[in-house]
Amino acid sequence: MSYPTDRPATWFVTGASRGLGLELVTQLLQRGDNVAATTRSAGRLTGALADVDTSRLLPLEVSLADEADVKAAVAAAEERFGGIDVVVNNAGYGFLAAVEEATDAEAREMFDVQIFGVWNVLRAALPQMRARRRGHIINVSSILGLTTFPGWGLYCAGKFALEGLTESLAAEVADFDIAVNLIEPGYMRTDFLRPSSLGLPESTVDAYPAIREMTQAHLAMPGTQLGDPARAASAIITVAVEGSAPLHQLLGSDSLGFADARLEALRTEFDAAKELAVTSDHQD
Repeated sequence: MSYPTDRPATWFVTGASRGLGLELVTQLLQRGDNVAATTRSAGRLTGALADVDTSRLLPLEVSLADEADVKAAVAAAEERFGGIDVVVNNAGYGFLAAVEEATDAEAREMFDVQIFGVWNVLRAALPQMRARRRGHIINVSSILGLTTFPGWGLYCAGKFALEGLTESLAAEVADFDIAVNLIEPGYMRTDFLRPSSLGLPESTVDAYPAIREMTQAHLAMPGTQLGDPARAASAIITVAVEGSAPLHQLLGSDSLGFADARLEALRTEFDAAKELAVTSDHQD
C-alpha cells in the first residue's frame, strides 16, 4: 500500500492554480495533507486559496520544461515535508486547430508541458520513491488520450504520448511497489475551454470550416460540461488512498461512452485488417 495511514500524506501537484488542479489542492489541504503545488503564479494560487488553511502548502513557481527548475522544486518539497508520497502530473491546456494549422512552436510548447514536463517531474521524483520502495504516480490524461476528434490533433498527440509513457512506467516501477495510474476525464466544468486555457492557432486555413464551427461551439460550452471538477478531484484522492484503481481510470459518463465506442471501432478495424496482416509473415 503506497498511501500512508500513520501520518499526513505529501502530494506534489502540477498545474495547481486553476481548474482540476486547484480543486485537488483545496481538498487535500482540507484533509490535512501536505501539498507541494507547482504553478506559473504563486500569487494566483495563494489568492485562490484565501479561504483555506495553507499552513501545509508549499507553493512553487516552476517552469515544467526546465529540468533544473523541476529538480529544485522536487528537492524543496522533499526537504520541507520529508518525502513525496503522491505525484499528480496535472498541468496542461487545450489546443483546437487542424493539424496543418499548428506551428512548430505551438507543437513544441504543447509537448513541453504534456510530455517533457511530466518526464522532468518523473526523473526528479522517482529516485527517492525507489529508495523508499513506495509512492504513487498519477498522470492526468484525457479521454482524448484514448480516442480522437478532428481539430484536437495536437492535444491528442500529447495525451496519446502520455498514455504510452505511463503504461511503460507502470511496468518498470511495479517491482519497487510504486503505483501508477492514468486519469482519463471527459469534459469538465473548468476553464479548460476558456481563452485562458485553450490555445488557438496563429493563423487558420480556409479549408477547415467545420473546425472553425466546432471551435465556436466549444468556446460557448463553459458552464454546460457534464463533469464536476470537485467530484473528479475527490475521485483522484480515492485512487491514491484506496490504491485499487485500474491503470486506466476513466472519469465521467461521457468519457466512459467515448471509450466504449473506441473499443468497438478498434475491434471492427482489427477484424478488417486481419486478412492482409498475416500476409507479411515469413513463409519459411
